[in-house]
Amino acid sequence: MSLRRAAIRTKAVVGLAFAQLRRSPGRTALTVLAVTLAVLSVTLLAGLGVGVVQTGEDGLENANRDIWISSDPIDPSASGTENPIVGSHGVSADITEREDISSASPIAMHDVYLGTDEDDLVRTSAVGVHETHDGFDFEAGSGFETEINASDGEHLEHQRASEPTSEEIVLDPNTAERLDVSVGETVYLGTSRETARDHEFTVVGIAAYYSQYLGSDAEAVPLTDLQAVAGTTRTDRATFITASVDDGSDPAVVRDDLSAAYPTYDVRTSDEQVSAMFEERPLVLASGATLVGLAFVGGIVLTINLFALVAYQQRDELAALRAIGLSRWVLAGTIGVQGFVIGLLGGLAGLAATPLLARGLNLLVSSVVGFDSLLQTPLEVYGIGLALALVVGTVVALATGWRAGRYARLEHLEG
Repeated sequence: MSLRRAAIRTKAVVGLAFAQLRRSPGRTALTVLAVTLAVLSVTLLAGLGVGVVQTGEDGLENANRDIWISSDPIDPSASGTENPIVGSHGVSADITEREDISSASPIAMHDVYLGTDEDDLVRTSAVGVHETHDGFDFEAGSGFETEINASDGEHLEHQRASEPTSEEIVLDPNTAERLDVSVGETVYLGTSRETARDHEFTVVGIAAYYSQYLGSDAEAVPLTDLQAVAGTTRTDRATFITASVDDGSDPAVVRDDLSAAYPTYDVRTSDEQVSAMFEERPLVLASGATLVGLAFVGGIVLTINLFALVAYQQRDELAALRAIGLSRWVLAGTIGVQGFVIGLLGGLAGLAATPLLARGLNLLVSSVVGFDSLLQTPLEVYGIGLALALVVGTVVALATGWRAGRYARLEHLEG
């Protein structure tokens, strides 16, 4: 076949395809809408899967710490049922004295009971830290800073009171709404319902900083106050010791040196801590991968059914074209071009709608569970959606067009 003849045939196929699309504008619009929904199902579900996996990693990155020292269990969802690091302030001070470490501090986690009425308390998680910072992104109020600094050796037992001294707390927005409290009000806090009535804390801020890491509502409390409430002041227990590496030092090298110096602890870089967290919570990783896979497979199934229906609805037209002598390749090409055009229009519409719907869904998710960006749509997600609409749509349309041409006979024409 000459190049000129191929060009003429291609032009004829394209012309027939556009004529079919113009002949049934309602059907064309509905088909484009169906492709748009298929693309949205891919981008939003895949974005949710990516967000599920990314949330924990973002939480660690936002902590802006290079080294994480822990001991079993490392699962953040344990929420302090065990705080295995004993003498955490002393360990932090010793680590800070190293030339390759700029600062180190302990973090403790506990399940606590919280409420404005000592007889009506809710269970939540508390994270004990020495101070808050600008990264908390406060919705109201500010934070706290304790006098004891874990980095300068001020960790002696007599400097840590057995009773809370600061008595300040930063509440998660969901907790604040649930308790109907605001900055300046007081709440009861304890590790049991009985001990909560003995400790009143003033709400100094509202932020969801640690909730993004734990995957549930979490309140921030001065570390020494949390230890006093939990009765671990004398043992100075913590869940983690985090450290920042000096500029110019390799975190992996520092990790190896600390592992040798503290063989009883698990020392990890920030990236390794993310992996360890997912190993302890494999359902998080599995659910994210499942959502991405479900989005892709579901989108393909929707697209196949869609273009099979498009070819079926044009059976009379295809039979008429076959009756006048057009080959099955021409019929398949006609449906294939329609698939490309519809896929392009529907794909672009789906991609354009994705950020708007993702933003709306993130606002809904944030109001319900406290995550600001659970749906994340990187460029790869948009690429998958567009590929589904164009590549899969065109290939499926060609295949269904070829199959439809096989059965397009004169006797199928409606009288």
